[in-house]
Amino acid sequence: MSSTTDPDSAPRVELTPAAADLLRKLRDAHGPLMFHQSGGCCDGSAPMCYPEGEFRTGDSDVLLASLAVDGVAEPVTFWMSRSQHEVWSHTRLIVDVVPGRGSGFSLEAPEGVRFLTRSRLVGT
Repeated sequence: MSSTTDPDSAPRVELTPAAADLLRKLRDAHGPLMFHQSGGCCDGSAPMCYPEGEFRTGDSDVLLASLAVDGVAEPVTFWMSRSQHEVWSHTRLIVDVVPGRGSGFSLEAPEGVRFLTRSRLVGT
């Protein structure tokens, strides 16, 4: 028996287990969360994590995903600037966590780690 997988059915944004663990910790400390990816055009760009609604989105932003995280009551939204979306539209984004300090405005900065976006071509 063979089956085919529709590449468009895969999620646009995925979380690694480490990213999901950190989101649970941040949710406990800060309440509902959101991501916004505004800069960078390749692997290694850092999405910013904010309390939900703290970063104001508008017509220049695209909602890519509402991420369900076990242990988090509400979805974590993942937004991207429209111009970045055009560059990354052929990829699946994987949000990971790596050691090091990211932006001072992102909630994980005091934890000694930063979120990091990796990508995978659609259909791979």
